[in-house]
Amino acid sequence: MPIEFTHVPGKTHPADSTVPFFYDFAETATKLSLIEDIGFQKIIVDDPGGLLTNMDIAARALDRTSSLEVVLTHWAGVIEPATAARQLAALDAKSGGRLSLRMLSEPLNDDDAEARAVGHTLIWQRIDEYLVLLKRLWSNDRPFDHEGAFYSVRGGYVPRKGPHSAEMAIRMGGQSGTALRVAGRHADVFELAPGSLDEIRQLMERVRSAAAEHGRAHKLRFALPVRIRSEDNAAVSCQKAVEIAGPPAQVALSLLPYAALGIEEFMIVGIDRPREIAMAGRETIALLRNTLARREADVPQPGAFASRVIREARAG
Repeated sequence: MPIEFTHVPGKTHPADSTVPFFYDFAETATKLSLIEDIGFQKIIVDDPGGLLTNMDIAARALDRTSSLEVVLTHWAGVIEPATAARQLAALDAKSGGRLSLRMLSEPLNDDDAEARAVGHTLIWQRIDEYLVLLKRLWSNDRPFDHEGAFYSVRGGYVPRKGPHSAEMAIRMGGQSGTALRVAGRHADVFELAPGSLDEIRQLMERVRSAAAEHGRAHKLRFALPVRIRSEDNAAVSCQKAVEIAGPPAQVALSLLPYAALGIEEFMIVGIDRPREIAMAGRETIALLRNTLARREADVPQPGAFASRVIREARAG
């Protein structure tokens, strides 16, 4: 089971809480090289400056790296779908297909669903229509018109499409039924909410069930945000994450039960200093991958690894 690691920068610079992570791009470029070399496959771009700032940062990050996938945080309703489709296709083409799209539900958070049900539903309906239009614009071979509940498009067409065309990876999350229905239709990667092993397993089952309605149950990958705590790690992040503390070997062992559930990506939150990045790569990431490889080599039947690791975790 291949495991990928994604770097999720803190919202601010670890040495100065008023400075965003990507503020000094000369310094950031050095960190990007380290992140790429040390074993991370992806980096999240989610700057406080918003969508247009994210697009600019994503372009610069793609220029400074050769294999790292840049995950662009995006919101429906900020720019028109036709404009967004052209800009994203240009970035994807420039990167050689290393761009993916992370759709968030702002301005309403998913956990506001109970208190603001009508607004929450409308936000997700708009995201659904937005993504349908993006995919159509990335794949159509002639201009088209569209009149929907949220968007009107006349002569929509993207002449220069990216390498992925309509297959650019879409990342989504959420826990409400409305969010899961939209994610089941569109998401290639589902970002899980932190919780106990049973809570995460139940959420994964709900997501697969929603995806099955569109024949996509086996096309989903699951990602889990993880914050590795250390004494000198004070990076600020709004990302909710599973909290893990201890030496690298203990952290790696703590992640094994989550991998056994079928999670194929760990989003490492707030490890922003070069020394922390290097330690995470050389020790935690390497230990986890080596341990998984050894355990999988010892498993004679499918499913035995997952059952054994979960039993061990519960016993501990």
